Amino acid sequence: MAKGTTFTTLLFFLLIITFLSIAISTPTNFIKSSCSTTQYPTLCVESLSTYASTIQQDPHQLVQTAISISLNKTQSTKDFVTRCKNIKGLKAREYAALHDCSEEISDSVDRLIRSLKELKICKIKGEDFNWHISNVETWVSSALTDETTCGDGFGGKALNGRIKASIRSRMINVAQVTSNALALVNHYASNH
Repeated sequence: MAKGTTFTTLLFFLLIITFLSIAISTPTNFIKSSCSTTQYPTLCVESLSTYASTIQQDPHQLVQTAISISLNKTQSTKDFVTRCKNIKGLKAREYAALHDCSEEISDSVDRLIRSLKELKICKIKGEDFNWHISNVETWVSSALTDETTCGDGFGGKALNGRIKASIRSRMINVAQVTSNALALVNHYASNH
């Protein structure tokens, strides 16, 4: 009788361990674990958790989603900057800073679009993965540089005011999201 009880107890513990490993291994935990490699992990988890059911535990989908989020935020900020250029009564320096920012952020949007296209090729052409993922890393990095340059263009006291505050806060958020996307791309590339 003792052997039967021992076997039943062992079987029970194996079932518990199996259920726990399934419960621990969720898309949300995958996102949290992946985001721990980024500079802004809380923002990363917040922005990606909405897409947990799409991401599941797929590193490629995680990276694609992170870049897509960055693209959407960058495009939205580009639209905001464009609207700001039409505000009446802008100082010449404000208009120049907005114009330069508009160009930088347009470049950023283009680079993020190219990154997403390249990432799709990456998935299809497995033998050229390193080449394609390197292109993605370069373009996301360049997009981040463009975003930072745009925000930096509003430095100095001459541009103090609502426009500067609005643009800089948006650019900081966009740069943080893009920084997270770049960290996730780099992590994906190194683990492939």
